[in-house]
Amino acid sequence: MAQEFSVCLAKHKDELEWLFMELYHDREALHTLEAEMEQAWNARSAELEALDKARTADPEWYKRGNMFGMTMYTDLFAGNLKELAKKLPYLKEQKLTYLHLMPLLQMPHPHNDGGYAVEDFDTVDPALGTNKDLGNLTRELRKAGISLCLDFVMNHTASTHRWAMAAKAGDATYQAYYHCYDDRTIPDQYEQTVPQVFPNTAPGNFTWCEEMHKWVLTTFHDYQWDLNYANPAVFVEMTKSILHLANLGVEVFRIDAVPYIWKQLGTTCRNLPQVHTIVRMLRMVLECVCPAVILKGEVVMAPKELAAYFGTPEKPECHMLYNVSTMVNLWGALASRDTRLLKAQLDALHALPKSCWFVNYLRCHDDIGWGLDEAVEEKLGIDPQKHKEYLYHFYEGNFPGSWAKGELYNYDPATGDARSCGTTASLCGVEQALEKNDKIALDYAVKRDLLLHTTMAFLQGFPMLNCGDEIAQLNGWDYKNDPDRVDDSRNLHRSKFNWENAKQRTRKGTLQNTLWQGMEELRKMRADECFSPDAWVTTWDSHNPGVLALVRKHNDETLVGLFNFTEYPAGASLDALGGKYRTPEGTSVWLADVELEPYQALLVKNK
Repeated sequence: MAQEFSVCLAKHKDELEWLFMELYHDREALHTLEAEMEQAWNARSAELEALDKARTADPEWYKRGNMFGMTMYTDLFAGNLKELAKKLPYLKEQKLTYLHLMPLLQMPHPHNDGGYAVEDFDTVDPALGTNKDLGNLTRELRKAGISLCLDFVMNHTASTHRWAMAAKAGDATYQAYYHCYDDRTIPDQYEQTVPQVFPNTAPGNFTWCEEMHKWVLTTFHDYQWDLNYANPAVFVEMTKSILHLANLGVEVFRIDAVPYIWKQLGTTCRNLPQVHTIVRMLRMVLECVCPAVILKGEVVMAPKELAAYFGTPEKPECHMLYNVSTMVNLWGALASRDTRLLKAQLDALHALPKSCWFVNYLRCHDDIGWGLDEAVEEKLGIDPQKHKEYLYHFYEGNFPGSWAKGELYNYDPATGDARSCGTTASLCGVEQALEKNDKIALDYAVKRDLLLHTTMAFLQGFPMLNCGDEIAQLNGWDYKNDPDRVDDSRNLHRSKFNWENAKQRTRKGTLQNTLWQGMEELRKMRADECFSPDAWVTTWDSHNPGVLALVRKHNDETLVGLFNFTEYPAGASLDALGGKYRTPEGTSVWLADVELEPYQALLVKNK
């Protein structure tokens, strides 16, 4: 077995060892890493080895047009992992190929940042089940053709993790797993250059720990201690945990807050070169031990910052990234009835290397942070601050004519900054229309919802629904009655799945059936040849700021999508695209002069 592993390791051995030694200068730690890799390789089941072989033969499996994802909280959807496994028929109905379960590893209760404060990277939280339950679930998902994605929180542990507890007890070995300081000298130097993530709810980047009489680096919340990746033991231990989860059947890891993981005085501690060394090493470890497993990076940065996280074709890093900036711009375009910022942002993404791949979405567990490109806004004559304030007030429902019902998150009156919370349906106007019993308003709200989903599914990458979007799930305002949840307005869109409403999905004429059928249309759309991994995607000038035009091309086939982001009939002209185009129903369309209905998504093809 050792000889077989050596063959697997040989592909990356020289580069892996060179990078590790360049970063850590610790050959003993390198040997420990390679021993952990071999042990994980030996522990891989025959079933997972078969998956490794299949994925090695089809390395672009995650880029295929049939990729269709969903994200959810285990407890909100089904209660626990065992019960979730019983709900697989519901997921199979939607032809899912990808399921992202929100953090489910052992966490402190009740305050755990939605599971992003981890107490044990190797163990499922008892409230959700056991490691055996997780292994059984991944086995059933594989049978259904669904790849499981889990978060791997690289930047920090919970302050109650065993490493942190040992550090508090005075163990110098484990204090070195974190960034601990006796006085404010070095922390104050960091504060001069490091931005604050939550200046209002968690001000400052350091927290005083009374037990060990030291300041500890806490970039996010005071109960989340940043790990010290300058210590090779941290990298080895975290890699060991990710391999353990891979052997339980996890196929995709969303590496959380990855730009933050390396700290260096005098910098912002964001996007440093050492981050890429670590991600590249992690990629090579996975390719050696479990090549079926891929990395999805959470990189909330401008498009120009994203390319680096994919690495190069010769030395790749992440397989794909969350498409955060397009999500924000989609909501911005809908509220402003103006697609110019969205088009500019998509153009910036399309300028990235062909290897860049994205998971596209509208809503997830998190808020909508209005990080728009201010330089482009100013170029278009848009005041960035006023525009941001308009958007978050609009989606709060606190603007004349707003159809949305949402809430603010992390509002800062000093800077005028805020983020937005709410479900897709409620932000699109469904909740307000139902409250007013306004059938016309409801029709428009559903059209907005389907427009956004269709646009999102047309983009380069693959679509991921937020669980409940397929049945128009509304905001869960009851979180305000729960003392453990009331302080975080993101809980507005983290509510229990409405199984009673889900039963309506097959009843013609219901709101739930309309959305359910709309999601089925997305899957039909993506079965087209123009959604092949090597398809060419670009924006096009529609000659109307209210209409986004996207073009997909594969060989001699061209698919054009026209998306009207206004509540009015709108004209578009794509006169440079010659030839005959037809709708899926066979109607001929002349692209030099197209009329769109309010919130219409029109798809036409050249054959």
